[in-house]
Amino acid sequence: MTFTAATDEQEFALRVCAGIDELAETNRFASATPDLARAIIDGVASLAEGEWAPLNRKGDIEGAHIGADGKVVLPDGFREAYQAYVEGGWNSLYGPVEFGGQGLPMSLAVCVLETLASSNMALSLNPMLSVGAIAALHHHGSEEQKEKYLHKLVSGEWCGTMNLTEPQAGTDVGALRTSATRIEEGPHAGKYLISGQKIFITWGEHEVSDNIVHLLLARTPDAPAGSRGISLFIVPKYHVNADGSLGERNDLRVVSLEHKLGIKASPTCVMSYGDEGNCIGEIVGAENAGLRAMFTMMNDARVHVGTQGLALAERAAQAALAYSAERVQSARAGAPDKTPVPIIEHPDVRRMVLRIRALVEGGRALVYYGCGQLDRGALGDEHAQARGEVLVPLVKSWCTDMGVEVTSLAVQIHGGMGFIEETGVAQHYRDVRITPIYEGTNGVQAADLVGRKLGMEGGGVVKTLLAEIAADCGDAPNVAALAKDCAEVADWMLSTASLDDKLAASVAFQRMCAVAVAGWQLARQAREAVASGAPGKIATTKPLIARFFEDHIVTEARGLKDSAMTGASLLYDLGADMLTA
Repeated sequence: MTFTAATDEQEFALRVCAGIDELAETNRFASATPDLARAIIDGVASLAEGEWAPLNRKGDIEGAHIGADGKVVLPDGFREAYQAYVEGGWNSLYGPVEFGGQGLPMSLAVCVLETLASSNMALSLNPMLSVGAIAALHHHGSEEQKEKYLHKLVSGEWCGTMNLTEPQAGTDVGALRTSATRIEEGPHAGKYLISGQKIFITWGEHEVSDNIVHLLLARTPDAPAGSRGISLFIVPKYHVNADGSLGERNDLRVVSLEHKLGIKASPTCVMSYGDEGNCIGEIVGAENAGLRAMFTMMNDARVHVGTQGLALAERAAQAALAYSAERVQSARAGAPDKTPVPIIEHPDVRRMVLRIRALVEGGRALVYYGCGQLDRGALGDEHAQARGEVLVPLVKSWCTDMGVEVTSLAVQIHGGMGFIEETGVAQHYRDVRITPIYEGTNGVQAADLVGRKLGMEGGGVVKTLLAEIAADCGDAPNVAALAKDCAEVADWMLSTASLDDKLAASVAFQRMCAVAVAGWQLARQAREAVASGAPGKIATTKPLIARFFEDHIVTEARGLKDSAMTGASLLYDLGADMLTA
């Protein structure tokens, strides 16, 4: 099954939703010109289509495994595909200039990660984690640590990971037990001995790069209980000598690989640290301040995981739409001509095709608008930064839920052939299913939205966004009405709702807000497509796709308001024993 990057749609979303031309007018992002943006879009498309996509099915069939020598073995071609990515300079796009990066906007870097995830989700997880590790070290590492690690991480010669989860501590990272004991004497004085086990560590061990820089949460001996007592440590696979060369291997190893539903070529590792009592790590920042540093990495990753939901939806959409145009079956109902037609001519299949298109394009509009706001925040715009922070849980949750729905619809359009692995669409469904779980489940995102983000500026950040949507959508009345519905739910949460009420309503509210923003951005795209034209077929298709989104996706979201405001009491009318017996 072939893959073609959605280059025209990406360029249009970058221009209209992220506002890339406006960003290029600033000193920091002056190099992000339209010509460079298009060159990046087309260049990564070539890499993805030519080298990454052909390995996707192979990776699913063969997967990753641990060899007799204890090393993680990947399917042939994965190391070469990753090295082609590094040699092309793709990992450095978003990296800080002082450490060899190109300093381009996040919205342009996300475009690269979208294309790579569409072509090969399992392989794309590797650079996604490195991008987050770079952000964490750049914001919280010492100058010595930055000089020591960032050059190689930015280039992609070394990879980064995130080590949070333990068998007894999933979302509750405050329950972790991995220990870090300060070394007072000897050549490693000032560093820490690390001891413990981590699970679900994506790309925790491999041979595609020369070194792996693990960012690991652990607890020092006298640390306070809970999340207040967590510290962040750099634990490299190979020690780094003073001249930057690699030294001896650190005392860490992969214990096993998880057997997963999807992303089978992405080695998800159980990692053990300090089996021989000699795992050396260095602290990032101060003791007991690790969670703040890790959240820098996690928030970055949440945007990228939302992008992965979009990416796999795009990949599955391409397969489903192609099949619907090729598969001939039955005459169209009521047609005088009884000649069989492609299934896309049947009303229910046409409905699914349009729904897929609307969801994918709405998701892309949301992702790129959110990234554009975060880019403005990086330039010092506090209003845009606050809005971007509100949009992060919307991007992560709605785009991953959307990815699950679209990949499922792709299987449905294929009918029985979709349930057969050889057609390839089942893989996209299996691969995307992890994304609503990654980096804080979507329920955690919703709790963050109503527990922290809604209260920013006394509710002003969210309500200003919703008011802007309502005011700007005179030509999209259902979107305007949904924004007002969201504002009504927000007022209830900020005034009379209990904490249980807020949390019970949080997923519905999150979905309502995400659909409102996506619908608004699609309406903006539709206007722009008509007013000034757009590449390819977009000038013709975008107004209709935006209208379908408004008439179908938005009206469904409006139906969530009443259920959201019913409160939490019904959830607890039956005891847990009655529900589980």
